[in-house]
Amino acid sequence: MAEVVFEGVSKSFGKVEAVKDVNLEIKDKEFTVLVGPSGCGKSTLLRLVAGLEELTTGRIYVGGRVVNNLHPKDRNIAMVFQDYGLYPHMSVYNNMAFGLKLEKRPKAEIEKRVNEAAEILGIKDLLRRKPLQLSGGQRQRVALGRAIVRKPAIFLFDEPLSNLDAKLRVQMRAELTLLHERLQATVIYVTHDQVEAMTMGTKIVIMNEGFLHQVGSPLEIYRFPRNSFVAGFIGNPPTNFLPCRIVAMDSRLLVEVDDIRIPIPESRQTQYEHLVGQEAIFGIRPEHVCERRPEMDCPAGTTTRAIVNVIEPLGSETLLNLSIGQRQLVGKTGPLPKISPHQEIEIFINMEEMYIFEKDAEQLRVRAEVEEVSDLRGDKACRIV
Repeated sequence: MAEVVFEGVSKSFGKVEAVKDVNLEIKDKEFTVLVGPSGCGKSTLLRLVAGLEELTTGRIYVGGRVVNNLHPKDRNIAMVFQDYGLYPHMSVYNNMAFGLKLEKRPKAEIEKRVNEAAEILGIKDLLRRKPLQLSGGQRQRVALGRAIVRKPAIFLFDEPLSNLDAKLRVQMRAELTLLHERLQATVIYVTHDQVEAMTMGTKIVIMNEGFLHQVGSPLEIYRFPRNSFVAGFIGNPPTNFLPCRIVAMDSRLLVEVDDIRIPIPESRQTQYEHLVGQEAIFGIRPEHVCERRPEMDCPAGTTTRAIVNVIEPLGSETLLNLSIGQRQLVGKTGPLPKISPHQEIEIFINMEEMYIFEKDAEQLRVRAEVEEVSDLRGDKACRIV
């Protein structure tokens, strides 16, 4: 078993706390993605697992064994770095075989392992080349091959695709996902790219300023963010946030944004009763703000007038930068909208998909009953209703 457990893990560099009291369990064969902005502590956490940094406090377990004081080479872990770390004077074969030679493995075993890894990655015809003769994608495959030949219990990836162009990143994302399925290994993957996190991870860990903000499946993280940081970080374009008040009128609760009042769905009234008269944060994703079309059956009060500031056509869809009163928000509509900049249009806000965050230090999402839903991969998520 190659599970990884973090128990009260912290890491400080002088007075700077890079990782703060992390408690996390990564199960055997799980593809876990650590994601967050630069400086959030995700790479430091990865280096702590690898043994490249010493913990300040806490314990790290790998396969049930405390590894705090184990040398990196004794942890049965392979790490793939952002800059590949290939030796330019060595051939692809020797780069991949280097670690096995240090372990004094038999020559026949080394050759077998290198050829097997090269076959998996489709680079058998490159084994005699030098790194400078390879493209970025080919170098990345060599770095992966060097990790695969060791047959580690855990693979660690530190932003391995960030040096590749956009098209190649898409290709490599798919290849890494298939590689994980084939190897059935435990993977911890660090990135600042939310697309990589959403498309590759079976579990996502959202970090900021050294803290874990939320852990869950891609579906849960996207649809049911724990706080406004998570809601704003995951999703492109990001979630719209508008300061609001919760008001009561005619036995109904409404979200009041300046002089605009939008009714809260009846099914969700009770969870916001305690916020009546208080200031809060109203969140709505751009895909739930769209142009009102004649055929749409919109609940009363969920439409309002808006000014179109900027139109951004993306082919399959169009982004609309809108103004409602003094507030700005982004919406989405179809590929060929009959809309012009500075035009006033009617927009629909799907209140069934809204978020309300309490206006406190952590801006926590208001929660109510919980039920389970599943995404296409069978991952479970807690639905907040």
